[in-house]
Amino acid sequence: MKGEIDRNRLPKHIAIIMDGNGRWAAKRAMPRFFGHKAGMEAIREVLRACSDIGVKILTVYAFSTENWNRPTDEVSYLMNLLIEYMHKEINELNKNNVKVKILGDLSPLPPTAVEEIEKAIELTHNNTGIQFNIALNYGSRAELISACRNIAKEVRDGKITVEDINEELISNSLFTEGDYDPDLVIRTSGEKRLSNFLLWQSAYSELVFADVMWPDFGKEELMDAILEYQSRDRRFGKIK
Repeated sequence: MKGEIDRNRLPKHIAIIMDGNGRWAAKRAMPRFFGHKAGMEAIREVLRACSDIGVKILTVYAFSTENWNRPTDEVSYLMNLLIEYMHKEINELNKNNVKVKILGDLSPLPPTAVEEIEKAIELTHNNTGIQFNIALNYGSRAELISACRNIAKEVRDGKITVEDINEELISNSLFTEGDYDPDLVIRTSGEKRLSNFLLWQSAYSELVFADVMWPDFGKEELMDAILEYQSRDRRFGKIK
């Protein structure tokens, strides 16, 4: 770690694009599945570290709407890995007061995966520790389209008027309803793009791009990203 974290200026919400599992595995002459499995270990460490220092929300980009275009066997493996993670980790998450929330449309997921997810949400619903948002079958454009359709229906049904449409209404129509917008968005693997992730919510987020692949991203790398965040002058369009 490159310095000391200021606990009084922690990001309330950290969002992570977990990139590089496949390339991490390829460098070790292993199949992509090996990288995805190793990536699960990184999630455990980062979630624990965020909880320990007092971050309120951690959001991870687990499976995008575009990931369905990957080879069938890889998609199947990712779904099974999700089921395995939920089944194995949920009691530990609950024990540590973690609240699980899902961002995305679960309807295309296998029934077994949905069942495990719903169990996790129900079991941790009243927990008051860190909120763990898992973006599954998530795409920000699809999220915004869904929000627009729901708002249009409310206008059509006379529940609201066109004049009622504002930033707050749109924010409350998204999967992240009630959450802080992410203060810090991290992407691993050296790629520098948002890839359809929290586009509305990250309008004023600080972006940090880490060169390490996701399976190698741990507590030290997280703290370095937070230090980088704390070095920024956040003005939100204003002049100090």
